[in-house]
Amino acid sequence: MTEALLQPFALDFLQRALLGGSLVAVLCGVVGTWVVIRGMAFLGEALAHGMLPGVALATVLGLPVLAGGALSAIAMSVGIGALQRRGKLSYDTSIGLLFVSMLALGVIIISHSGSFATDATSILFGDILAIAPADLVLLSIAAAVGIIVAVVAHRSLVALALDARIAAVLGLKPRLAQAALVGLVTIAVVASYQAVGSLLVVGLLLAPAVAAGHWTNRIPSRMLLAAVLGVAAVVIGLLVSWHAATAAGASVAAAAILLAALSWATRSLIDLVRPRPLAVPMTA
Repeated sequence: MTEALLQPFALDFLQRALLGGSLVAVLCGVVGTWVVIRGMAFLGEALAHGMLPGVALATVLGLPVLAGGALSAIAMSVGIGALQRRGKLSYDTSIGLLFVSMLALGVIIISHSGSFATDATSILFGDILAIAPADLVLLSIAAAVGIIVAVVAHRSLVALALDARIAAVLGLKPRLAQAALVGLVTIAVVASYQAVGSLLVVGLLLAPAVAAGHWTNRIPSRMLLAAVLGVAAVVIGLLVSWHAATAAGASVAAAAILLAALSWATRSLIDLVRPRPLAVPMTA
């Protein structure tokens, strides 16, 4: 029974999908923990759609889509900061304006493509089954860079999450920490693009971190558990996709959301049977 269930992973392209998806899940587990703690889900969603023009243009021109998406996401991140400083707009207003603008530009570019339906489907929902060996190298680099930045900036990010003024007093450079966090979100969103597409990337970024938050308040252990749950979502999603003939990227994202729901339900059931101790503050 188990052998038949796992038989699809004997295929090369599914092995690459599993490895690539796992790398994305580890990166999203680390970055998603900070996204949830800092309440930056809207930024993740905006960047996921903000990379659409670059991905669309790269697709039309036959260039690497990840490079196009990365440039577009970086441009949006810089634009958000510029609107805040010079336009004197709030953070969410700046994100909202650029979010709609970039999404509209991406759709306009795609609409001029000769294969609009195919391109749009791939961009919005990803194509994890098409991950190539070269993509695995890029994903490995992205995951390594993301983890290194998270480790190096850990103290500053913790201080920023608690109180930006305290972080400034301690000399931990909250603005630099905020920039590092935006960079981490950008890396995670761009890296996740091929696995689940721009429409579903936030699910993989948030759901495992939310699920892990039901079981631990320590940031490192929450990151680790989120990464494990993310990998589990990739495995479950790929198996469901193979045996039920469903879209692979959407199946992975749905599996992540399901794990988050099951985690919440299990935690709630345990708390009903055995009252949970008083909540303790987030710790590093």
